[in-house]
Amino acid sequence: MSDLTHFDGQGHAHMVDVSDKDVTARVAVAEGHIRMAPETYDIIAEGRAKKGDVLSVARLAGIMGAKKTPDLIPLCHPLPVTKVAVELTLDPDLPGVRIEGTVKTTGQTGVEMEALTAVSVAALTVYDMAKAVDKAMEIGGIRVLLKDGGKSGRYKAQ
Repeated sequence: MSDLTHFDGQGHAHMVDVSDKDVTARVAVAEGHIRMAPETYDIIAEGRAKKGDVLSVARLAGIMGAKKTPDLIPLCHPLPVTKVAVELTLDPDLPGVRIEGTVKTTGQTGVEMEALTAVSVAALTVYDMAKAVDKAMEIGGIRVLLKDGGKSGRYKAQ
């Protein structure tokens, strides 16, 4: 467990001490998708969902989710998030919605978890808003695309 930073020498979970880290600009981008039946896709694309504008509500939920990440993930540091952007794109080839979340901060630790949470909460919100017509929707592909800033530098998914 020595390579896992959230465990101490005895294997106990702990919050990582970032007090000695430099304050740097940091950004993370995550992606995911929600696949659905073609009929459900049409309802969302045509704005016919009974609960309202699915994509707008999911975008707001994703932004809120990013801001609440330290309340949801036990060992995440509360960070001064300076930007959250959530983009939802209808994709008829899935069929479904592709989601991308971008989070920025200037701080001592990264915002990967915030970007992943933004995407996850947005996808869950799409599910919630359309579950009355399609309980078989599938959320997947959630991953970090980009992380930049800090001591470990830049990571870009292949």
